[in-house]
Amino acid sequence: MAQQLQSARPAAAMSFEQMVEHVRYEGAYATSEQAEQAVRHVLAALGRQLTGEERVALAARLPLDAALELTAQIPATTPRTGFGFVSDLAQRTGGTPATARWDAGTVFAVVARLAGDDLITRILN
Repeated sequence: MAQQLQSARPAAAMSFEQMVEHVRYEGAYATSEQAEQAVRHVLAALGRQLTGEERVALAARLPLDAALELTAQIPATTPRTGFGFVSDLAQRTGGTPATARWDAGTVFAVVARLAGDDLITRILN
């Protein structure tokens, strides 16, 4: 499955490792492992929210490992509010709402640059 996804998609603007390093720098995480964990958790939470064309379009613009994390999730039947998203993320990671907000904001900043303004607008709507 991963091989099919990789061969059917254009090259992402950055590698997964570069994405993690951007998150590490922007979020002031002490280690790459902490940044990678934040990336994976936030993308999994986002994957539970996005459906349809926006999900496919975002996955195509992310590095392969990030796209796989996003698309491995089964979307929820009802979308969550921003507060609900952060609460769910905090609960699933065992963190606090403040930490979940920090992780989400940091990862979303990098994802937004990869996705571009048009796609981000569609996702937010």
